[in-house]
Amino acid sequence: MPKPFVSILIDTYNHEKFIEQAILSAIEQDFPAAEREIIVVDDGSSDGTPEIVRKFEPQVRLIRKPNGGQASAFNAGIPECKGEIVSFLDGDDWWVPTKLQLAVSELRKNPELGAVGHGQYEVYADGRPNGVVVPEKNTLLHLQDLPTAVLFTHLRCFLGTTKMTIRRKLLDQILPFPEELVIEADEYMFTLAPALAPALVLDKPLFYYRFHEGNLFQHSEKDDKKTRRKQRVLEVLQQCLPPRLRALGIRDDIIAAVIEPIWVDAGRMRLGLDGGMPWETYRIEKAAYNYSYKDRPVGYRLFKALVLGATLVLPPRSFYKIQQWYGSNELHHFRNLIGKPTAAAPIVEQRPRDNR
Repeated sequence: MPKPFVSILIDTYNHEKFIEQAILSAIEQDFPAAEREIIVVDDGSSDGTPEIVRKFEPQVRLIRKPNGGQASAFNAGIPECKGEIVSFLDGDDWWVPTKLQLAVSELRKNPELGAVGHGQYEVYADGRPNGVVVPEKNTLLHLQDLPTAVLFTHLRCFLGTTKMTIRRKLLDQILPFPEELVIEADEYMFTLAPALAPALVLDKPLFYYRFHEGNLFQHSEKDDKKTRRKQRVLEVLQQCLPPRLRALGIRDDIIAAVIEPIWVDAGRMRLGLDGGMPWETYRIEKAAYNYSYKDRPVGYRLFKALVLGATLVLPPRSFYKIQQWYGSNELHHFRNLIGKPTAAAPIVEQRPRDNR
């Protein structure tokens, strides 16, 4: 049997409601079946996921392992991939039929390119119309200069698991993934990848990102366990990424820019859970403000200045409870009354969902 050119790696955990659609979207790609293989890594599902996957054998190869999280699933699955290119798919998402062909064609055209990402359709369980999230244009990302590294921090959401198609030789340099990354192991991958070779983000939505009860991540009291897990994972990323990036020749100022948004998110979660001093909230929110709001209109910047002032008088837990309430009640639309974002304002990033 000839060696496949592309390996499709599907990681799954308790996705019995969704895994069939994910697999079918891989099988039905506008891409020669002889040039690809499909591997599903089941990370210790306790539902009917493995039985559903087995219905697709021998078109699909199933690898079962004890539950250990996303990093352990990648560590088990990637060495089994025989293709020169690996394309990732979460077990509760699905691809559009042209996804693989479009991503692989970019890598074939440009031997220097290391990875390809893209936009997405967002599918909501409550029946809302699908959303579409794409960058403004095709964008080449790398970590060789500070402006492009800052751009990477705003566009990295387009390099998450189901969006990532990457050369196997880069994955060989990234392996192994720290197994403490039970979620967000893809962030480890998509941060190191552009340090090794440029990554291209396509301005097309090429998969469906499913929001459902099992994967929505919210900062609320009932989700303290998930928040704590996410905080710990972000702290692991803060610890393990800088030495890896430094070993790849990335400058310290670029490393600091890449790590800052991770530090902000981890700090917000820590203060929201454990509390702290108001000056800590101010420091974190000031960094987030500088990162995201430099090019906003004057009225909006005055509004954010009031918010920063509130960090100095409110206990951190109270501040983040109010912030959550503000977001959940969509009061942020008030900002439109004081100035819409300018065209130059950075895209708001999305973190990978917590689906475990």
